[in-house]
Amino acid sequence: MAGSAYATLAGIRRSRVLRTSGGTRPVRTTAPLAAVAAAFTLAQLLFVRPGMGLGWDETVYVSQVSAHAPAAFFSAPRARGISLLVAPVASWSSSTALLRIHLAALSGLALFLALRAWRGLFPARVLALAGALFASLWVTLFYGPQAMPNYWVAVGALAAVACFLRAHGSPGRSACWGLAASAALMAWMRPTDAVWAVLPLLALGLARRHWRALAVLIAGLAAGAAEWVIEAYVRYGGLINRLSEGSAIQGGLGWHIAVTDQLRSLGGETLCRPCTGPVPPSAVSVWWFVLPVLAAVGLVVAVRTRRPAATALPLACAVSAAFPYLFLIGYAAPRFLLPAYALLALPVADALRHLFTVARPPRRPFVATLLCLGLAAHLAVQLAVLVHTVDRTTAAHRGWSRTASALHRLGVRPPCLLTAGDAIPIAFYAGCASAATDGPDANSTADRIAGTARRTPVAALVPAGSRPPSYARAWPSALLDGQRLYYSVPGSGR
Repeated sequence: MAGSAYATLAGIRRSRVLRTSGGTRPVRTTAPLAAVAAAFTLAQLLFVRPGMGLGWDETVYVSQVSAHAPAAFFSAPRARGISLLVAPVASWSSSTALLRIHLAALSGLALFLALRAWRGLFPARVLALAGALFASLWVTLFYGPQAMPNYWVAVGALAAVACFLRAHGSPGRSACWGLAASAALMAWMRPTDAVWAVLPLLALGLARRHWRALAVLIAGLAAGAAEWVIEAYVRYGGLINRLSEGSAIQGGLGWHIAVTDQLRSLGGETLCRPCTGPVPPSAVSVWWFVLPVLAAVGLVVAVRTRRPAATALPLACAVSAAFPYLFLIGYAAPRFLLPAYALLALPVADALRHLFTVARPPRRPFVATLLCLGLAAHLAVQLAVLVHTVDRTTAAHRGWSRTASALHRLGVRPPCLLTAGDAIPIAFYAGCASAATDGPDANSTADRIAGTARRTPVAALVPAGSRPPSYARAWPSALLDGQRLYYSVPGSGR
């Protein structure tokens, strides 16, 4: 299978020079890809408002490099790649809008480079369509400009598969460098996700004895994961302990069928834990069921045209990347499946092209109209879900900002400490440190927090009607947005 794909690749390379009356010129395949990437960047800035504010996980990643607030607790599953990616802006500016623009521009560039790696393996129009399909998903648009790692694993996986195919058949070094860089990017962002995404590449490399491509892939993964592994021994007592602690934080990795949970999250639930809400309407979720069907059609087309590996390999990597989030974890978030969506976009785009070209010429306008109407309806649904999700998320972030302003009015200003409730994101908004005595982010004790309150402003955030922590029961309180703020400001009489 792989051999036929490499033979196809060689033939495509030989045909990439068009003969014209004036001599030869290279086929220009990058302009459509650049247009898709530029449209993706602009759509992010238009629909995901740069002033949306930072989410919970974003505040954790950004706080590691920001001078705006002390670094939040960094739990075992997280990796520091995204923190370093935002550092050029976050290290000197607290502007969320500037950070969003920075990430939107980088995500558009990354999509262009990932699609460009596939030149010659698929026609330019297929690559442009694949990029447009992936970029137009609400979850891609929503997370492209966010300080979250999943999108970057997705584009890294997309580029890695192409470079792996090229690294075997090309005598040059560019494919090897691309493979190493894309593997390092994935591991830099989320080492465990990177391993799942490239399992088929590792298996194919061993089975076909593609030692050079295999060595480059492993070297890239090792380079990207090096800091995470070193930190495992420095802070978590070893790699096994960090993996075990990460599993515990995620609810214990094991056999959990989360397919329905992922389905429920398609309506705009950014985190479905526990996932007990209704399944979204069929108009919102139908694309999720059509996606694997079209991918299978793309594979059949590739087999019939004797170029199976160029389609089968991204399809296999998509299945591998999605498997832990569909069957090994007890909750769902739509961003978890971004790598699978990016990889599936290629065979899906090829299937759509085939559905058009296989039709007889008199029927092609009718088929084209049906495909365009279907894609237009799909885009309309995706944008509707995106707008709804952005509005709801913006409102939540504004609530955190109001709470931070209220704390400042009460005298809880930097240097300060917040605990309980939504302490982590609100602490970042307020410029405070955060602490927890239990749960996955536990990093302190009640005695230590009580001691800190004797010399530093401290606040505990408790849902209205709930009992405060023992150390805060004698503190004054204020009610805001459905939660009660218990606070202590040394030297102020409060």
